[in-house]
Amino acid sequence: MCVEQEQVPGIQLRWRRQVTDYLSLERNVAIASTAVFLLGLGEELWKKFLPKYLEYLGASPVVIGMFGTTENLLDAGYQYPGGWLADRAGRRRSFLVFIGIASAGYLIYLLSPSWPFLFIGLAFAMGWTSMASPAIFAVIGDSLPKERRAMGFTLQSILKRVPVVISPLIGGALIAVVGISYGIRTGLAITLVLALITSLIVLRINIPVQAAGVTNIHGVWRSFHVALKRLLISDIIIRMCEGMAGIFIILYVTNVLSISLAEYGLLVAIQVTTSILVYIPAGRIADRIGRKPFVMVTFVCFALFPVAVVLSTNFPTLVLAFIIGGLREIGEPARKAMIVDFARDDLRARSVGLYYLVRSLSVTPAALIGGLLWRISPLVPFITAGVVGLLGTVVFAATVEEQSAS
Repeated sequence: MCVEQEQVPGIQLRWRRQVTDYLSLERNVAIASTAVFLLGLGEELWKKFLPKYLEYLGASPVVIGMFGTTENLLDAGYQYPGGWLADRAGRRRSFLVFIGIASAGYLIYLLSPSWPFLFIGLAFAMGWTSMASPAIFAVIGDSLPKERRAMGFTLQSILKRVPVVISPLIGGALIAVVGISYGIRTGLAITLVLALITSLIVLRINIPVQAAGVTNIHGVWRSFHVALKRLLISDIIIRMCEGMAGIFIILYVTNVLSISLAEYGLLVAIQVTTSILVYIPAGRIADRIGRKPFVMVTFVCFALFPVAVVLSTNFPTLVLAFIIGGLREIGEPARKAMIVDFARDDLRARSVGLYYLVRSLSVTPAALIGGLLWRISPLVPFITAGVVGLLGTVVFAATVEEQSAS
């Protein structure tokens, strides 16, 4: 009896170690991923519905496109400063700064009386979404060896996407009951509470600050691996595809196809559930056989998704389109691991920040272009996005060599 009691804890300990090793559950990675989860849980209550909220407050399709363009511009501008702060001040302190900035944005959103104030709130709310991104990448690069990083990004991606399954359903149902204004404001209040909880959790991150290497942006760019620059070019084209159609999907689905906001929330949940189901096997295999095949599938699905949406005629066909949208994430952990693999250790966060600075700045006009194309016909931005996405896939396939990707 005593022997059996001694064996059970030993079996449980081995099982826990096996799960931890399989999922790359390193302590700092788990804390950073939990922070992503908690703030995502709050943000996704209202984030997907912001275009409808802008419309409710009187914004035109062109203004909504400008909002998406502004978001891309801020995303570009915030990436490198976020990486610089993460490298100079350390991961823990930078996370606290990013959460504080974002919380100010949530509060402005909450108190906004008209749509122009949402642009002001956006400038602060992006403090978490964009500034924290290089720090999260860096935590995974700092904490895990190369052969486990795709799985590390898989864990982070799953915890980032789970709220996208849950929260839009809650947010859509809340809006259906109390209306767009009260529904979004309630979600924002919840997000502020979760931001406070997240701040307490990230205090437990413990990664030493490395001595600074190159201090200027030109030196960081020169440190880029040639394969990373090629990946960046194809990634820019793919994100042009996403940016032209992404912000208008909710408008097309609800205004053109007459799908309710609650049903749209369900479609988003289906999309993200698809992503979650493929993350773990894809991340595990990518760590073993190489990154390129999975990134290729991701890029193809980016091209197919907007076309599938406009070819849809009812809810069942939209479900198929959003499943394709979910498959866009199959290679995301592999792509993120490639970025970290090619970054110098002492420039890790800044390299990630510069990568996303260049990418986001390059795609800044995409949403505005989509808005102008929408004025021709709601179909036009989606078809154009599909063509652009196929071009990006071809560029990646032709320029990023398999040995560089793996």
